[in-house]
Amino acid sequence: MTKLSVNINKVATLRNSRGGNMPNVVKAAVDVQLFGAEGVTVHPRPDERHIRYQDVLDIRPIIKTEFNIEGYPSRSFIDLVKKVKPHQVTLVPDPPEALTSNAGWDTIKNKSFLQDVIAEFSEAGIRTSIFIDTNLDQIANAAATNTDRVELYTEPYATMFPKDRDKAVAPFVKAAEIAKKAGLKINAGHDLSLENLKFFSEHIPYLAEVSIGHALICDALYLGLEKTVKMYKEQLVK
Repeated sequence: MTKLSVNINKVATLRNSRGGNMPNVVKAAVDVQLFGAEGVTVHPRPDERHIRYQDVLDIRPIIKTEFNIEGYPSRSFIDLVKKVKPHQVTLVPDPPEALTSNAGWDTIKNKSFLQDVIAEFSEAGIRTSIFIDTNLDQIANAAATNTDRVELYTEPYATMFPKDRDKAVAPFVKAAEIAKKAGLKINAGHDLSLENLKFFSEHIPYLAEVSIGHALICDALYLGLEKTVKMYKEQLVK
């Protein structure tokens, strides 16, 4: 069964807009696990506009499931991840000023760079995943970076889904098949929601984990966090 990792960045965004500690990010991490999520995801950025580096340190001791840290592998990020030792680090190619992740790695152009970074995490005993588009050549070459997993960037799927769901999911099915053939496990994330998650999970073979933040936290404002986490998990039951 596909695991749900809840990205709690938006909880930190709300807290930071006012200062203080409301809502409490650590409590959010505790609660999503209590409500059934199999993991917690955070994406600290250099400007700490949502999750702060200190949040990452504070959250680590309360993790009972899996901890996934996303980010661009700058030296400060690498050092933080090695200090915290999460279960998984997901490498994204976005620059510090990017609003959100909006593209996957070029695994051919950045092969040596990714190999070096992944080797450092592997030596520390941390599982790696790299954010990637559905370009089949890029996925086939991802194995050469020595990553354990790839995370399929699903915004194109979410954008096309209301117009033609079969056309939207087709490239991701092929990408998953190529990744599996290359010996990689498959994660997915970005703009997955209650509207499109079930169809995606039913059609993508070998899907190990989805990481969902923005839509889930938005839904929680109306439905409550406990009910929302359970509803997202229900979409992943095949």
